[in-house]
Order: sequence, then structure tokens, then C-alpha cells
Amino acid sequence: MDCKNKNKKNRSSFFFSSFVLFLSPSSSPLPMSVTFQGSAVALHGVVPAVGSALPECKLTTGDLQTVGFDHYKGKVLVVNCVPSLDTGVCAASARRFEKESGALGGVVILTVSADLPFAQSRFCHAEGVTHVVPLSTLRDKDCHAKLGIAITSGPLEGLCSRAVFVADKNGVVQYSQIVQEITHEPNYTEVLNQVKKLL
Repeated sequence: MDCKNKNKKNRSSFFFSSFVLFLSPSSSPLPMSVTFQGSAVALHGVVPAVGSALPECKLTTGDLQTVGFDHYKGKVLVVNCVPSLDTGVCAASARRFEKESGALGGVVILTVSADLPFAQSRFCHAEGVTHVVPLSTLRDKDCHAKLGIAITSGPLEGLCSRAVFVADKNGVVQYSQIVQEITHEPNYTEVLNQVKKLL
């Protein structure tokens, strides 16, 4: 199922800005905390440290194939993790990375969420997203924790927190950004600057 049509749909909107948490090269194994609409929510897992490989995850494509991050080795990789594409901020981030993708030859941009592959494909068709690759954590409930962003409290429990990882052509993490307030968009400038350093 590819993503080609440009019909737009209304989605719930979150307030957003660019307040984010940048991680140091050695991430702490202690649980992290972010906020959702100002209230603290706990995260489970360990964020991959800069210099370490992306974790092994079984991600599901739009045509129901199973792939891992290593499927994209040989390309610089942007992993845009979102709670659900059926919300305004998550949809906006996918559209923004789609817009930026044209100037980023040699880069693969993934949007990872807990949405079913069918819902991800509908989103792509509705929004005209053709370059960003949507992947579902349907078959790997531990993937969120492997990335250190599994939400374990609050109304979004069971989903992943908002984060962006940049990996080099060998699948080694070179940059991590955990968005401190889930209803905020990532700092795109920081992400794109890191990507350009790897090209």
C-alpha cells in the first residue's frame, strides 16, 4: 500500500512549540519523564546512546511485511517516532519531514507509531505523503521500550512518546531528541542539521 493521494482530513490538534530534551552521548538507564498537556508521564526503557546501534525491532510496513531498522542500512536514517498519526501534531511532523525529504537525497525518513498499517496507509493517501515511510509497531510491542520511549502512565499509556533519532549509514545512532512535551513538535532545525553532517 503506497501513499499517493492528496485529499485532506480533519484531525484533532495539539498545541505545539519546540521545547525538546536533547540527550547526551551516554544515555541514563533510569526511567525518564516527559509531559502530556503539562502533566508528567513516565517512560520505560533505555534511549539508545549516541554511538550505539539502533535496536532490533520488528516493524510492519503498509503491505504487511516485517522489516527492521537494519533493512535501511546504507542510507542515513531519520526515525520519527509519534504516538499516533491520527492527531494534529503527529500528522504535522510527518508532513514536515515529507516536505524536507526532497532536499535530502540518500536519506530514508521513517515515521514509527502504534497505528495499524491500514490506518498509516490511509493517512499517507489523504496527506499526499509519498517519501516518508510509515512503519507500525503492531508486531513488536517492546519496540517502544527498546527506544526508551514507552509511555507507562497517563492517557497515552501503551503508545510511544514523541522522539526523533538520526542514524548513520551503518545504523549507528548519531543524534537523539526526546520532545519534553508530547503535544509539541520536534526541533526540525536540529534534526536536519544533524542529517546534513552525515551526507
